[in-house]
Amino acid sequence: MKYATEEAFVAANAFGKGAANTAYAQYFVGNSYLNPLTDPQVTALHLSNVTFEPGCRNNWHIHHATKGGGQLLICTAGEGWYQEWGKAPVALHEGMVITIPPEVKHWHGAKGDSWFSHIAMEVPGENASNEWCEPVSDADYNALEEEK
Repeated sequence: MKYATEEAFVAANAFGKGAANTAYAQYFVGNSYLNPLTDPQVTALHLSNVTFEPGCRNNWHIHHATKGGGQLLICTAGEGWYQEWGKAPVALHEGMVITIPPEVKHWHGAKGDSWFSHIAMEVPGENASNEWCEPVSDADYNALEEEK
């Protein structure tokens, strides 16, 4: 379901919008918010609800691991995009689950006309790390938006 206004989105988002995502702002085009759902001091399984304003998306990135690893996205509210390098984009909506294997270059974010959130889970792995790459260009993003 599309949420054009912040008020409607916040009312529908069971996991909360969270605080401005200043720690990772350099890896996003637009404004995002982060609501940690687990405490990394208590559990090795890290879950956060990530919220994207309309048009916001993260940079291309890769979750590296020598064994295990990757990322799991559980779409919780609104509509968004997920795309792997060299592949067609996937339209995201509430209830979808995206499994991202390690070593796959990808990005995810909101559609241009809707707020969007997902729970992001880093899959535990050996020698796990994230590599942040280039932003998704406005031209590439806008072309997606025109095709939808």
